[in-house]
Amino acid sequence: MNSASHQWSARRAALTFAALLAMGPMPAMAAAESTPACETGSYRLDDGRALDIGPAGEGRLRWRLSDGRTGALKRGDGAAWISTLGWTDRADGHRVALRDCGRAGLVFDGVAGRRVPLRIVETRFQGSGVELAGRLTLPPGEGRVPLVVLIHGAEHDSAVQDYSLQREFAAAGIGTFVYDKRGTGASGGRYTQDYLTLAVDAVRAMREARRLAGDRVGRVGYQGGSQGGWVAPLAARLAPVDFVVVSFGLAVSPLEEDREAIAADIARAGFGADALAGAMEIADATAELIDSDFSEGYERLAAVKAQYADAPWYRSVRGNFTWYLLASEPDVIRRDARALVRGIPAQYDPMPLLQALDTPQLWLLGGEDRDAPPGETLRRLGALQTAGRPIVSAVFARADHGLYEFETGADGERASTRQPEGYFRLMADFIRGNELLPRYGQAAPCATAACSERSLPPGR
Repeated sequence: MNSASHQWSARRAALTFAALLAMGPMPAMAAAESTPACETGSYRLDDGRALDIGPAGEGRLRWRLSDGRTGALKRGDGAAWISTLGWTDRADGHRVALRDCGRAGLVFDGVAGRRVPLRIVETRFQGSGVELAGRLTLPPGEGRVPLVVLIHGAEHDSAVQDYSLQREFAAAGIGTFVYDKRGTGASGGRYTQDYLTLAVDAVRAMREARRLAGDRVGRVGYQGGSQGGWVAPLAARLAPVDFVVVSFGLAVSPLEEDREAIAADIARAGFGADALAGAMEIADATAELIDSDFSEGYERLAAVKAQYADAPWYRSVRGNFTWYLLASEPDVIRRDARALVRGIPAQYDPMPLLQALDTPQLWLLGGEDRDAPPGETLRRLGALQTAGRPIVSAVFARADHGLYEFETGADGERASTRQPEGYFRLMADFIRGNELLPRYGQAAPCATAACSERSLPPGR
């Protein structure tokens, strides 16, 4: 997750269609001890705070504090690195000095810190018919710790290389296993968005994580972001775990997500019922293309584009995949779209599974999420809570997708600045099995339908 608008266009490319088994014995693959490369690592500052340093693209690093603040680092003079706010290019005044590439510690805004001696084990293990690359990161010591497996979203990047939560959780006393989704990073196989296949891979990742962690394993569960919010509950249904954390995921289908995102686009732009009706005609046309595997619906799409192209609200229609289909010529869609949506179950309804799932779940949602609007998901979670499902939800009102707070530029585009205060601590408390606090920053954990409804953003 990267530069100026964190980047709106890049995030949409990654999420575009994301929104959208016999498991016999697994052969044990070779595992090797390793340590983080150069500056990358978790550091304990002398004032007690945990500071994560990770990669942020060519020649850059990224710092993160557990309160959600973050910045990109550019090399300055000597050992100094200069920070810019969040994913903007604006200096924020923070400075980091890394001594001997972090091996001799660092200084963050005048406060010294030392690298936390996390135990890191690299591995390759057997997923569902493919070999996957994974990494276990354990806190120092020999005692039992909770263990969380991180489940990929729809991005094609390497989770092993990019996911900072693997170090952040471990520095907070939580064992963490991360792996490259099939067809990404160092893993084999072909990229897919078939949720069952991905859930089987997640179950096998959990088995590998437990094998490597051995006697240190306490509570176990999954944390899945975005598309991972469909996969993690399915994995928990295939093989029981102690908890599931869903971050900025949904309890609706990918096609319903697109429609809800378009409706939010229209409302945000200040248009009314007539505009919404026209936008839903566009959503119906793009859904026909998806449902037919791009074999039917081109004439219908062309007709609604011609009908509404000059409407004042037309340029406000984005959704999750509709924007791509509106912006692309039919020949381009025929050539490229199947590969973009390979395996996606566009009509997948997660509710039957969630209605039967007894695993305690924490759902963390962004009140300003343009990719995955939370309104219908909160209503459905409320119904599940009324039915007795062990679900806690929390809405960070000012957060967009990825649970990033943001600034809005004059052009209407958003620049991500940080993650919400309390987001990391809420996840950590839930994973540990701690009693939850009344509030985490601006979010109040909610276990009843009544407070879930109150968490809905105004007008949603």
